[in-house]
Amino acid sequence: MSNKNSNNNKLYKKNKVSHSDLKSFNLSTYLIDFLWNEPFYSRILRSLNKVETKEVPTAGVSTSKDDITLWWNREFLAGLSKQKITGLLKHECLHLVFGHTSERRKEPHLIWNYATDLAINSTIPEHELPEGGLIPGKRLTLEEEQYKKMSQEEIESFEEISNLIASLPPNKTSEFYFDKLSKNKEMQKKASSEEMQTLFGFDDHGGWCDSQDGDSEIVKAKIKEIVKEAANECNSRSWGSVSASLRSEIMKMISNDVKWEQLLKRFCGFTKRDERRSSIRKLNRKYPGIHPGNKKIYRPSIAVYVDESGSVSNEELQRFYGELDNLSNRTEFFLYKFDHEVDDKNCFVWKKNQRPAVNRSLTGGTCFQSVTNHAIRNKKKFDAYIVLTDGGAPKPTPSLGIKRCWILAQDCNLAFKSDSNDIVINIK
Repeated sequence: MSNKNSNNNKLYKKNKVSHSDLKSFNLSTYLIDFLWNEPFYSRILRSLNKVETKEVPTAGVSTSKDDITLWWNREFLAGLSKQKITGLLKHECLHLVFGHTSERRKEPHLIWNYATDLAINSTIPEHELPEGGLIPGKRLTLEEEQYKKMSQEEIESFEEISNLIASLPPNKTSEFYFDKLSKNKEMQKKASSEEMQTLFGFDDHGGWCDSQDGDSEIVKAKIKEIVKEAANECNSRSWGSVSASLRSEIMKMISNDVKWEQLLKRFCGFTKRDERRSSIRKLNRKYPGIHPGNKKIYRPSIAVYVDESGSVSNEELQRFYGELDNLSNRTEFFLYKFDHEVDDKNCFVWKKNQRPAVNRSLTGGTCFQSVTNHAIRNKKKFDAYIVLTDGGAPKPTPSLGIKRCWILAQDCNLAFKSDSNDIVINIK
């Protein structure tokens, strides 16, 4: 594993480990425990090469075209409690899940290191994190002997960055934290220094640059397949300690079954709804050469109905919302929830990069007729509507004057024969 940009954190305090504890430490014991208690993380760890090394002072993951590897230092792990090892392994898995080691790398690398740790550590209970971890909203602390190893300049730098970390909100993306850290002058100074000294963090990020540009797509595909298999296994079993919000993020990342761009072209086409924007490239018919003309931008107006009836599982709902997040990258749409009736009061517009906090609110029986009636009543507002469901309800009447598309949960089918004008898509 390359040592470039690796964790040379001279502020980290190692726990003392006896010779017998060091010799008897067995990583496999913890991996077996993960198998029973953390099935999602366990499935990811089973796909990795596990290599013990002294070159890495703590632990870390690296990626290449041929291998995805977990590197670990015996002295470091043997000095951690069972809880801290659990948190460390989760942390390394999430670097892979969120693509930090491959397609989402950013420069300066040092600031990206900190940003990814802040994002990940928001999702892991604090009592599981080894010392030295970056946690949004929490100041970093040092013991007296650690301060003695630092110059006055290093202490002042530490305090400024510590205050910055304490001011950051939790549960944001790596890109959010990267933007905030990059604007700090002290962080800019650290990032531009030759040493690229890593002052914080408990894991090693040195292998993140091992993949060549031509290999990045291969690595990305490998990791995505591993995460997808882990999610599919957990959907039929248990996710362990993975929270509902994190599950939703994971399903969002692996959801690409619906080819939204193709569907929108086929399903909606061009419509008479348009926005007018000024454009210097268009001549103004009334005042040519004096005022800019108007450019028409055609946008389909779409309603999306999500089935939250009792027969649709939470896992299926997470998959639905993951797919809709992909749809929002292509067009905005009106979202309604329904079971035996449509929840008209809590409709909202889902826009690009404005993903709402979506929580389950309905659990009744399913009625597709209520959806069809609602869409027909609003056909002057919408060009088409999409129904995400498990398909388990009686057939509604034909959708007159407005196009209809059914998107069905994995391994589900409509309980009836669809109308000839309807589009039916099965999520694989």
